[in-house]
Formats: sequence, C-alpha cells, structure tokens
Amino acid sequence: MPYDASDLRSQLSATRTEARPSGGCFPPQYFEFLKEEPHEVSSLGTQSWLARSQNCCVAFSLAQPGDPLARAQQPDEYMVLFPSRETAATIRAGGQREEIRGAAIAIVPPGASEVVSESPAVVVRLFSNQATDLLDQCRNADVYADADPNVAPFAPWPDPPGGHRIRVYPLDALAPDPGRFGRILRCSTLMVNYFYVDELPRDPAQLSPHHHDDFEQISLQLDGDYVHHIRTPWTVNLADWRQDEHQFCASPAVTVIPPPTVHTSQSVGHMPHQLVDVFCPPRIDFSQRPGWVLNDDEYPMP
Repeated sequence: MPYDASDLRSQLSATRTEARPSGGCFPPQYFEFLKEEPHEVSSLGTQSWLARSQNCCVAFSLAQPGDPLARAQQPDEYMVLFPSRETAATIRAGGQREEIRGAAIAIVPPGASEVVSESPAVVVRLFSNQATDLLDQCRNADVYADADPNVAPFAPWPDPPGGHRIRVYPLDALAPDPGRFGRILRCSTLMVNYFYVDELPRDPAQLSPHHHDDFEQISLQLDGDYVHHIRTPWTVNLADWRQDEHQFCASPAVTVIPPPTVHTSQSVGHMPHQLVDVFCPPRIDFSQRPGWVLNDDEYPMP
C-alpha cells in the first residue's frame, strides 16, 4: 500500500516474505474507556481499564494520589506513559527509585515494581502478552481464545547491554525533527510512537492508508476525537468480507488494528489531538531507519 511521497514511511520496505494465511483476518476492535465500567476500582479510588491485542495489553488508569499501581512478579519489561505535563510520580523497581516530573515515557524492568502518583493523573501501562494475569482480565480476552494466524508470535528482542533498570524519557526533551517520524522509543518487548500534539483536524486529502503484513497496531488516543478508517482485504471466501469501517472514537480510547487490514486514523475537530501507536514486539522496519528510534543506543536489534 503506497504512501504519499512526502510521508517518511514511504521509505520503509516490506517485512514479510513468506505467504500469508489464506483465511480471513480478525476484525478491528474499539474501546472508549470512559463509556465502559472500569475493570478495577481500588480501595483508594483508582480506576483501571484493560484492553488487549494478541501480543499486547493496555492498562489505562485514572490514578489517585498515593495509590500504587504494582506488579509483584512481572516477567518482562513494560512501559509507562505519563501524558500530563503536570505529572508528579515515582517509580520503584529493583532497588531503584525514579521521580517523574512532567510528561514522560518510562521503561520498567522485570520483577516487582510500583508506580505511585502524587496527584490525580492518567497513567498508561503497556505490557507484552507475557503478563498473562492481565490478559485474562481484559473484556476482549475471549477474542484470542484462538490465536490470529496473521500475527507473528511474540518474541522479545535482546536485553539492554547496560542491564535492566528504570529508564525515563521526558517528552519535552524529544524535539521534532523533519527527518524523523514522530517520537519512537523501544525496549526489549515494546515500541511506541508518541506523536506530537496537533490542534487541527487532519487534512482529508493527506491521509495515509497502509497495512502491516504480520504485526498488529494499537492506536491509543489520549486526547481528541478521531475517525479510524479500516478496510478488510477480500479473500476467496465471500463470508470473510466486511464493509469498510469508519469508526468515530472519543478519547481516551484504544483501537486494535489487526493485520493485514488497510487503515488510517483521521483526527477531527479543532481540539488538542494526542495519539500513541503501540507495537509488540518492536517494529524492525522503524528500527532500521537511522535516527528514528531515539534510544536505539540502549537497546540492540535482534
């Protein structure tokens, strides 16, 4: 699926060489969190919503002050997003303590950890499918009773040569660069592209319909309204065909985009728009572009 020549993704090459399964693909899924009951409400009032894809789990929390978001036996690295510039929080893991001040992305090592906010705040945690206890709690867990044959099985990337530790990346320190696509960070399990805030609706003449051969995309809306345009490719079986979808979602929300659906997201309305694309494991094509992954010196490719 070609990009416009002005889109930096037009430089990417295909990542799949073997034949794709012949059957139909999984349907896209949409979750507007505040329109659903939370999966969990803690004794201190923190509300959390969970949604998953085949390889990834998103935990969206409205955290209350002093209420720890804890993992006792986390099997692998996970990421934490702190969207607000007013964030004041602390992460503890592996004997390390890091303070978060302002909007940031953090990578948290395996094992026991906790994230504690000092004031009411949005905290988003991203996990691989190795966090099976969280996957089982997701409202859409039954969708993955049988694995999606179009999605390559999860396999972690190499551990950081410098060792596992809490790593914090303040978002305001990641300045825009016209030669780079968004703000891309990765760890051994996940990759995020944290786009810059846009106050305007997307130009309908400059959309970017494309597909992925064998990996999912989770589009996490933190602010603003979007329409997700998704087309299911035809197969030889008419029963696999679906109508094109043009799904409106108000933030906060998650859209799970399975391969090889053709998709593009369109911000609508005059308001702040904040989108984060999530991939699990990291994308090899993004990682192969010089300068695109901002912490590639800390995390080697396979």
